[in-house]
Amino acid sequence: MKTIFVVDDSDTNLSMAEAALEVQYRVMTLPSAAKMFALLEKMIPDLILLDIEMPDMDGFDALRKLKAESTWVDIPVIFLTGRNDAEVEVLGFELGAVDFVTKPFSAPVLLNRIKTHLDIDQLIRERTAHVSRLQNSMVSVLANIVENRDKETGGHIERTSAYIKILLEEMANRGVYLEEISGWDTEKIISSARMHDLGKISITDIIMNKPSRLSEEEFEIMKTHAEEGERIIDEIISQTGEGEFLRNARLFAGCHHERWDGSGYPHGLKGEEIPLQGRIMAIVDVYDALVSERPYKKAIADEEAVKMIMEKSGAHYDPKIAEVFYEAREHFKAVRAGL
Repeated sequence: MKTIFVVDDSDTNLSMAEAALEVQYRVMTLPSAAKMFALLEKMIPDLILLDIEMPDMDGFDALRKLKAESTWVDIPVIFLTGRNDAEVEVLGFELGAVDFVTKPFSAPVLLNRIKTHLDIDQLIRERTAHVSRLQNSMVSVLANIVENRDKETGGHIERTSAYIKILLEEMANRGVYLEEISGWDTEKIISSARMHDLGKISITDIIMNKPSRLSEEEFEIMKTHAEEGERIIDEIISQTGEGEFLRNARLFAGCHHERWDGSGYPHGLKGEEIPLQGRIMAIVDVYDALVSERPYKKAIADEEAVKMIMEKSGAHYDPKIAEVFYEAREHFKAVRAGL
């Protein structure tokens, strides 16, 4: 049974709404926006009926707060109002309300409006899930193309995805860049990170699979994969439109070789000029390279790899993220052993 929050400072309106809805829905009646936000910390409704004219915090301010929080932003909100005012409706729709119901309302009208918007919301969720499946399929295909061409880095994408998950969880636990990462969809972030080496599609097999160290000239060509990854994703964006998934994929692809001190490539970004996605990937990418065997080098022990990364903290790597990495080093080691 779907859950409806009814928020109104009038006991009469709350009782009428509950009587109209309780047969078909689980109804939570709340006398103020403050009570609503307190309950939202414990449960998420399928729809909110929200009165506009309330003391302390009116419906408009409550809706602004709802839309500012990633956990609540997608909850459909129908305004309840005793005013028949075009300006009020315009403002409500601009803030993100899906509909208005005029008070006093009739039960059939209220039920019909709620059913309509719940059906629309369900359709949107299904289509969003479909798009997400398509994105993940596209990522898997592209990532596999890159990895299958690069005979030396088998499993790199799976391992770095696991490392990023660990790093994000530990950063959240320690409050490191919490304001930024709390708004991230972790699943989408990890999925988009799988495209960080997409630009290697453009690198010749002679360089990609050379069984010895690259020459200086060859390394300069290899370095172009970061900018080429950006270009490819920009082309996808130009054809499909920018979204969160592709925006993050572009940052991972273009910024994972930037360095904290500005000595990285392709843009020579410095410090927090480097997007957080790039600063995270910089550590997990290098860690995996160090502890993995290549035809031209032996794998380095975990302890030595961690030491090498920490020696470059504040130079190549964001010192805050490097510290989290250090504290989580045993988790990284366990992942590598299991993959």
